[in-house]
Amino acid sequence: QVQLVESGGGLVQAGGSLRLSCAASGRTGSTYGMGWFRQAPGKEREFVVAISRDGSKTYYADSVKGRFTISRDNAKNTAYLQMNTLKPEDTAVYYCAAASLQMTYAIRITVGDYDYWGQGTQVTVSS
Repeated sequence: QVQLVESGGGLVQAGGSLRLSCAASGRTGSTYGMGWFRQAPGKEREFVVAISRDGSKTYYADSVKGRFTISRDNAKNTAYLQMNTLKPEDTAVYYCAAASLQMTYAIRITVGDYDYWGQGTQVTVSS
């Protein structure tokens, strides 16, 4: 079992920045690919970005490309999401997730591919 806890959400004005963290505990290690998803009210949970087990590969949704950056520190069992130039449409609950992967460079981008989820952290961007 892996437990994930997100932090760093909050209220920010459009154009501002936030940095989310996702701390993992339990059966952690670098065998998990990590991802960030978000869910706005009345909408389905959507993929934001994913990172491979070793951090060398990343994949971004078009809506956040060039504004968001994912990273991970395997020594600290923590993943990060740096969000810059935030827009009101980025408002959502952000979830981090972990996927048990055999391949070091694999990326997963669908909800069903992930085995563990955090409780979510609210990000609100005002216009």
